[in-house]
Amino acid sequence: MTDRHGGVSERPYDRMNLGDHVGDQAHAVQHNRALLQTALNRRPVFLQQVHGIHNVALHADTPDGTAADACISTSPAVACTIMVADCLPVLLCDATGQWVAAAHAGWRGLAGQGGVGVLEQLLTSLPGALADEFAVASLVRGDILAWLGPCIGPQAFEVGPEVRHAFCEADPQAEAFFAPQAGGQYLADLAGLARLRLNRWGITQIFGNDSQASWCTVSQASRFFSHRRDRRVLGQSGRMAACIWLDR
Repeated sequence: MTDRHGGVSERPYDRMNLGDHVGDQAHAVQHNRALLQTALNRRPVFLQQVHGIHNVALHADTPDGTAADACISTSPAVACTIMVADCLPVLLCDATGQWVAAAHAGWRGLAGQGGVGVLEQLLTSLPGALADEFAVASLVRGDILAWLGPCIGPQAFEVGPEVRHAFCEADPQAEAFFAPQAGGQYLADLAGLARLRLNRWGITQIFGNDSQASWCTVSQASRFFSHRRDRRVLGQSGRMAACIWLDR
């Protein structure tokens, strides 16, 4: 997981901005992405994320800009990569090391429709060669590990009743992750909602973001980019990346 340090971008993208769609200078973004690729020792594939639920299987020749909000790979040549600046990155793998996957979970993608969001779609549509005995067995055994990265925290993520409805209509237990506020608004726990969705799939080995303030992109301004925070003052924000890959 990158943070905002170590790159060459100037304000308000200082310094490790990896987003090429936020108004930063192209040469700075390219330099920062090259730094990341060197650190990973393989190519990070940058998706065109659209707050949807579609996923794509990555290969060595998958181009940057492929439209999807989740990806899965069995190739060590590439890193599944998700860019964020308040949304939640979710990294997944099976314990036997057959595949890795990553999802961009903003509230729209996480909620989806009828309880089927980006995580459910990713776990049920193992594409092509990934729908093999190893992958299916890992689902049956619940032998999947998950890591949640930094995102807007429950002390900062104020939403309207439509967001609460999008989750609670499909799962009444989601109500526990919405704290009522004045004016009919709510404070939402995005990471908590993701843990709930993963638990329903039998995924209990969940690491990383535990909804504490130290993981909040809004409140940790020296470490993390935050679109909600930065756009109000600076007009725009950079993007961080969460990456997962097979090292074999």
